[in-house]
Amino acid sequence: MAESKNDGNLIRYYCTAGKGMELFLLEELKKNLAAEDVYQIPGKVIFSSTADVNRLCQLKAAERIFLFLKQDHPVSITAKTNPAKAASALQSRLLGDIEQWTSAVRTWTRLQREMVYRSYPVTLSKGSTREDSVVQKRNEPSGTGKKRKRDDDVDEEKWTFPPQENTSGIRNRHNTLTDQSKDDAKKANTSGEASQIPMRLSTTQLPSAPISFRINCKCSGSLSRCFTPQEVSKVIGVGLSRHLGWKTDLKNPQLEVNIHLSDDHCLMGIPLSRLPLANRCYIKNTGLRSTIAWAIASLAQIQPGFCVLDPMCGVGTILIEAAQEHTDALFLGMDIDDGQIQRANENIEFAEVENRIHLTKASSMMIPLSDGRVDVIVCDLPFGRKFGNKVDMAAKLPLILTEMERVLCVGGTLVLLLSPQLSCLLKKLLEKSHTETSSNNDSKSQAGLQSYPPPPLPAGRVTLKIDQEIHSSPIQDPGRQTDLHTFHSSLKHQESFRVSLGLIDGIIHKYVKTII
Repeated sequence: MAESKNDGNLIRYYCTAGKGMELFLLEELKKNLAAEDVYQIPGKVIFSSTADVNRLCQLKAAERIFLFLKQDHPVSITAKTNPAKAASALQSRLLGDIEQWTSAVRTWTRLQREMVYRSYPVTLSKGSTREDSVVQKRNEPSGTGKKRKRDDDVDEEKWTFPPQENTSGIRNRHNTLTDQSKDDAKKANTSGEASQIPMRLSTTQLPSAPISFRINCKCSGSLSRCFTPQEVSKVIGVGLSRHLGWKTDLKNPQLEVNIHLSDDHCLMGIPLSRLPLANRCYIKNTGLRSTIAWAIASLAQIQPGFCVLDPMCGVGTILIEAAQEHTDALFLGMDIDDGQIQRANENIEFAEVENRIHLTKASSMMIPLSDGRVDVIVCDLPFGRKFGNKVDMAAKLPLILTEMERVLCVGGTLVLLLSPQLSCLLKKLLEKSHTETSSNNDSKSQAGLQSYPPPPLPAGRVTLKIDQEIHSSPIQDPGRQTDLHTFHSSLKHQESFRVSLGLIDGIIHKYVKTII
């Protein structure tokens, strides 16, 4: 059994991630937090870290973060097992060492206090705070985005902060912090500042009054045929109340214990934040799920001075995620829909990246840029029922790819999010193109003709020149009309990832433009 580890400042955690995002999260933990003992199970990544809790709550690929409580072998109970014996075995296995629970709550309490102190608003001017300005922006009226809803269903528990808790030590430091925390909780429901709002205000010592708690249990596999999640929650709740004197409170608990039981593992933890980490505080109009957008941007490997284009930017989620981490790159967003451009502008202003992201109305089939102008292209190609009648994406895919490849410099990176159907079509297009290119080269060699590759096109990172090109009115060359039979490409496939978009899956493809 793996237990909570606290070697000095080394603390054990685990994060949940959408299907297919575990590898991105694992890489982020190792690269940005120097996490130790990192390993993954389906939908979760377990690790140890000495990082500050507020840094942990800024993870981009994670859905939620938990203080690791314990992990054990699967609970083996059959339908023929006596119910009383089954409940006893379940309670014994999950509860284990009671001191482990007490130690975990102490650690959780300390982390909660750190989150309260370090996330408190900084005064901008008399009578106003940073949080006030954020909430005011987010509450401004705006239209509903046309981007298809593919977000994972996330339950956002509505936590409140009971007034009976002793917070006198905190009150001395931040005047009426207890009262203001209630306002912060309301703001979190609006702004989605998951990393800023802790589960509960608390002191570094366990309260003298019994801890109120509730169990959130998920069961799958054979165990789910013997116990319902509610029955497992009741069994564990009764044990905690009897051994630790904790008090069950389903509506207004101080802490929550999450339990996941399957045929492969038994994992338990305590959530650190009330809202998902995927709820970005800098996104006003939501489109593509932020974790997926971040993954797309991370695959692009953006470097200082790069020009990054999203020719179908929607509300700008991918560009904003990229701009948050790359302050010395230029970002261009295009969309054919006026409403999307308006909402993207609102998001860019809300995220305060107006000086680095530039938007224009344009078609992805007639990109108003010269050849080889951009270093990176990122794009979430619309698909699904909502776009089925308006845009025949399969028929337009060759022309869209041709335009993307035209404006991408040699050596540049293209990262696309596609449906499985479009992914299969793209694979066929590229295979056919590469086969024909190879045949043509062989024919030229046999005829004694020597083929010289064209010289690399300039990357063109001069902002003024790009701005002039964008505001010009390009006329598409009729020769660019491309279909399945005339499509030729110099894109070389690098890697692909299948990720969950909620009700459907998507596939992220990464390509590099080479010289034909």
